[in-house]
Amino acid sequence: MLDIGFSELVVIGVVALIVIGPERLPRVARTAGHLLGRFQRYVADVKADINREMELSDLKKLQTSVEDAARSIHQSVKTGVEDAEKEFKDAQAAVENTGDEIKQAVSGIPMPHMGTAPHIETTLAPPVQYGPAGIETESSLAANAEDEGPSPQLELGLGQQSAAQPDTQKQA
Repeated sequence: MLDIGFSELVVIGVVALIVIGPERLPRVARTAGHLLGRFQRYVADVKADINREMELSDLKKLQTSVEDAARSIHQSVKTGVEDAEKEFKDAQAAVENTGDEIKQAVSGIPMPHMGTAPHIETTLAPPVQYGPAGIETESSLAANAEDEGPSPQLELGLGQQSAAQPDTQKQA
């Protein structure tokens, strides 16, 4: 505020003591202090009001910029949705047209009558038992022979080992 040094305050104090007198000087100094305090509070309030107004104007500017951004985003989303809906409708129409074209093309082709399929019965073969070298065992061969008749291996003598032939599997 004012640039008053200590020496200037002393000069003002001496002049006030001479002019006002020693009896009224303390009361005048007290009143001057109260007035100075009120003046400082008033200046502080004015500064705070100015700061609030500046912040309020900044907030209003920010609010308008945010509202503008929201409007532009809303508009771009709206146009994007409209474009997507249009493309979807176009694709749907194209699919429907293609389906109609396929129906027309197929309607001209005569479809042969296939009838019903004959009933086929399936039976499961008995389980096959394998020996240690992966060769079918004699009990499995015998079970299969009972179901299907004589095995070609048994008729040729391949399923049985003769006593004259050594067992190669047992030697290994």
